Amino acid sequence: MDRREFIKLTGTGLMALFFSGCGRSVGMTSSVSAPHPTSGGKKMKIVVITSSPHPKNESTSCYLADRFTEGAKSAGHEVFTFDAANSDTHPCRGCDRCGMDGPCIYQDDIEKTLMPKMLEADMLVLVTPLYYYGMSAQLKTIVDRFYSRTGKLTHKKSMLITTAYNSADWTFDALNAHYDTLVRYMSWQNMGKVLGVGCGSRELVERSKFGDEAYKIGAAL
Repeated sequence: MDRREFIKLTGTGLMALFFSGCGRSVGMTSSVSAPHPTSGGKKMKIVVITSSPHPKNESTSCYLADRFTEGAKSAGHEVFTFDAANSDTHPCRGCDRCGMDGPCIYQDDIEKTLMPKMLEADMLVLVTPLYYYGMSAQLKTIVDRFYSRTGKLTHKKSMLITTAYNSADWTFDALNAHYDTLVRYMSWQNMGKVLGVGCGSRELVERSKFGDEAYKIGAAL
């Protein structure tokens, strides 16, 4: 039985609330932050990193990523999307052979495909479903591998896109704090966040306002 079927069967009680942070609670709230100042007309290279293990046509976070991409492309920006959930990736071993300046010992899709794109990018977009009130393991693997090029990945623009079944006002507190810490440590400029509460299915996210909000942020860059 997959995650969504389990949540449907357990209803809206505590089990749904605590299962991977994707429970449903009363008091639907929205959480979308406006972007910082735009790129000033500069055409940017943007890397979007998705991390949902669900098929793309079922994924709620990938839907929002696609809407953002549509908006960014409409403004003339170049967008590269990396599917962290279906790529050959390895977690950082902490061996420090890279010396924080590459190359990584793993010659996988992160090193060969994603890293060159990130190094030349003006903006990085982190996309994740909420799992146990944090980012997915697939996205965390990518973030940990930033270590091999830490200095060269600083001073970029960034954005967070995420979805959760739950809609409590504290749903994204931990993930939001983690992202804000990354922004501070990497000296990134946050261009906005789309925190899609109450989006436990593709149908729910498509009916929500979050798709339009993601598109608008992309188009306004």
